[in-house]
Amino acid sequence: MTWPIAACFAQNPLMKNTLATPADTTAVLDSVGVGVVALAVFAIVVLAQLPLVLNPGYFSHDELQWAAIGAQGGAFDWGAIQTFQYRPLTFTLWSQLSRALFDQPQAFHAVIVAWGALNAALLAVFGRRLGMWMPAALFGALAFALGPYAMYVHGWVGTLGDLLWMTCALVIGIVVARSEDRIAIVAMSLLLTVVALLAKEAAVSIPALLALMWWFSGRQRRWGLATVASAIPVAIYLMLRIGVLLFAPREAEGYVWSIGHVPLRWSEYQLFVPNIAVFEAGNALSRGIGDKRVLLSAALWLALSIVLARVGWRWLAAFLLGGLAALAPVLVLGASTNHYGYGFAALTALVVAAVWSRAGRGGRAVIAVLAILNLWHGVNVMRGMRHVGEVQSVFSPALANAVRESGQPVLRLLPATAGDAWIFERLTHEISSYQGIVIGQRVQLVQPDTAADYRIETDGRLTLLR
Repeated sequence: MTWPIAACFAQNPLMKNTLATPADTTAVLDSVGVGVVALAVFAIVVLAQLPLVLNPGYFSHDELQWAAIGAQGGAFDWGAIQTFQYRPLTFTLWSQLSRALFDQPQAFHAVIVAWGALNAALLAVFGRRLGMWMPAALFGALAFALGPYAMYVHGWVGTLGDLLWMTCALVIGIVVARSEDRIAIVAMSLLLTVVALLAKEAAVSIPALLALMWWFSGRQRRWGLATVASAIPVAIYLMLRIGVLLFAPREAEGYVWSIGHVPLRWSEYQLFVPNIAVFEAGNALSRGIGDKRVLLSAALWLALSIVLARVGWRWLAAFLLGGLAALAPVLVLGASTNHYGYGFAALTALVVAAVWSRAGRGGRAVIAVLAILNLWHGVNVMRGMRHVGEVQSVFSPALANAVRESGQPVLRLLPATAGDAWIFERLTHEISSYQGIVIGQRVQLVQPDTAADYRIETDGRLTLLR
């Protein structure tokens, strides 16, 4: 799930005053209304992510594929429950947005960034509803939104499902945290879990995180009701789809599951944030566990765990168990990706922010270092997303033009820089058409020292070689 379990300690008598406002000048800030806090978070995130909003292009094949589907009036069959990726709400919305906005990338990105900023604002509201000190809730939400996981999600149109299910989870949390109406709690938990499941499979983690909220809150009845209500649609969903999820043929190796993947996947998600040179979580350990950056990341993670444990074992438990529950649906997969860690990032950001006032000088130093690295890494990811978008805005039209003018059945393309090959692998993967030009199987990327028709320059331009 996408909201912080640890915030519920504010309601646990065993953790009384853990999240209370320090008796100093910041008490004035803490009197600011929750709506103002939410608006502040929303505005700051949108402003900070303007480079993503103004991105002139797109990141991967997904956007290009759905642009073609949308242009053809295609829609997802809501009854196709045996489809491996059964995300009818996400795919329907994606198709409609692509039809309306694909030709104006900045408008499309503005929608995604605004949605991401809304999620960050909801995260801050949730923290406040559970009694978190206002600056802690605010900065925790900002640390989440401006970190590498969220920057990736907010910069990629292909993450609509992640945005959707997170919004549902956050609203459930806010409703349960502030309501005494059992009917409202049950209805909202059940309904929004259904919506989240129609958006993405990751929503199966919602009841597990609600159960942890129930435990950490001192077993409050409302969290128990929410857990049961949320578990009902998840149980039905799994009964209908477990065979497909476990045994259906995979479209890519990253979807192949194994229990043996869990330790490596878990480690990659834990060590990704401090390793600021890595663009995607799946490469967090690509240089080996003996790499200096990996060792430094591990040392910082261990130091943070010690800080949490010194403040109270419940904080470490929230960090570990909550993070495990948020990541559980994806830890068995064959690859780690940034958008799979979206909820994990939100949870851990607020847990860490909540302990700041009690961490002591040494603990605050550890948290400050991690906060700086988190922001630095987020900026690096944003720059990477923007770079790929700029390349795509040049490359895809040039490719469509080359295909239209060529009489050859297949165009062979050679990336000028080997390190950029991954960009063009994504931008040519199963693209049926672009701007009405049929692409299909007419494009092939080739290796160096292989005959090619065009060279792909680093900015996406195509240079004719023959």
